[in-house]
Amino acid sequence: MSATSPSILLITCDELNRDTLSLYGNRAISTPHMDALAEGGVRFERAHTVSPWCLPARCALLTGRYPHNSGAYSNFRKCPLDNGLPNLFTQLKEATYHVSMFGKCHFAPVPYGETRPDRTLPYDSFKDYYLSLGLDHLDLEDDKQVSVWFMDDWAKEAAADGTLEAARAAVWNQELAKVYPFPGREEMHPDIWVADKAVDYIRSAPPESPLFAWVSFSGPHYPMDPPQRYIDGVNADLLTPMVRREGELDSADRIQHRSYFGGGNMDGCHTAPGGGCKNYDEDYWQRLRICYNANVKLIDDMVGKVVAAARERYGENLLIIFTADHGEMLGNHGVWGKHNCAYREVWSLPLFVDFPDGRGAGTVSDALVNTCDILPTCLEAAGKTAIAPTDGVSLYNPSHRAYTFSEGEGFVAVYDGRFKYVHVQKKGEHFRELLDTLEDPCEFENRIADPRYAADLARLREAVIEHFMGKVLP
Repeated sequence: MSATSPSILLITCDELNRDTLSLYGNRAISTPHMDALAEGGVRFERAHTVSPWCLPARCALLTGRYPHNSGAYSNFRKCPLDNGLPNLFTQLKEATYHVSMFGKCHFAPVPYGETRPDRTLPYDSFKDYYLSLGLDHLDLEDDKQVSVWFMDDWAKEAAADGTLEAARAAVWNQELAKVYPFPGREEMHPDIWVADKAVDYIRSAPPESPLFAWVSFSGPHYPMDPPQRYIDGVNADLLTPMVRREGELDSADRIQHRSYFGGGNMDGCHTAPGGGCKNYDEDYWQRLRICYNANVKLIDDMVGKVVAAARERYGENLLIIFTADHGEMLGNHGVWGKHNCAYREVWSLPLFVDFPDGRGAGTVSDALVNTCDILPTCLEAAGKTAIAPTDGVSLYNPSHRAYTFSEGEGFVAVYDGRFKYVHVQKKGEHFRELLDTLEDPCEFENRIADPRYAADLARLREAVIEHFMGKVLP
């Protein structure tokens, strides 16, 4: 670390569909603070998650490694991130940074099977584990649902405030189907709470060290629960139309066939009548998209508060990175959620980087980048030259990689900038899809059996083999 090492502000959203930003054409809301980060820094137009699930995506952000290399590859199996594995926290501490986090961690599988509608369970062991990964400070709000199931920092304050019981009842209410106005005081909304904790800490952080602050909003991940005034502020007449085509999921070989018709595993089908997303009526889809947009607008306001506090404290000697762990289908292709998804809505991310030296300000990069690149970027800003192995490349000099991959339990997908090959192989799910995003930008057609694509299919499958070979047979 040099005497002028910048402080680092990493801002992430959970399950953010980038098309809801006004920068990308959304007119139902405006997102001036997110847009300003894109316009004042470098906007990476071909940025991608490395997993459609929260835990592996977040552990990749933290370690700079694909899930198969970090060992944290599932939301559901017992595969917490090894606290002996070098990560962003520990390596920045080696560079004398003070390391803090606010909001959602999810670096270990949540025991979903233990949850109960009548009480909120202890969670101190999870916070202790998260701190063991190298954090100096943590204000934990570990997901809007998790925070009513388990007693994290937000839940403790919400219980004292009188908000927790109402929030828990809403999460468990099947009829609400994850879409409702926030049932407590606006100031206790998880995304507002996270921003307030971050702002307070940034203003009082130890002055002797540069600060790393990861502000991790758990919205707009479901439940879609913004305060009513944000719902009222959405122009429903200007909602972006959903991308759907009649009959596109009729074939049983489509990955989301059962989630659409019934019996699948997509997030949204679990609350749908008959277990199939096709059974939601248009009123439900309208309410879901209004509430999701309202939550994005809320988060944009909070991004403005956090960035303003960081600028006031650190001036221009500050690296700001804004992105998400993964996206959200939001009704496109007739489903919502992200399970087994390689669709653009889930795989493509907003990624904006405001460098402390002003490089590239106001430019757009077409480099094929992914969330493994966050760690080496932060470490380069910190002046740390000797870093642990990573699958990422610093965004100071972004790599024009030939392929980017998305992984998770029984799932892998590869993308070369035009073609996507998606391979699902787990109990009860065995699918293969090939998508041509040039000829079919809406990703309606599965080209897996089309002989015209045989050579590209073989090339992508070989890329997948080479991707895993170093781990399986080093």
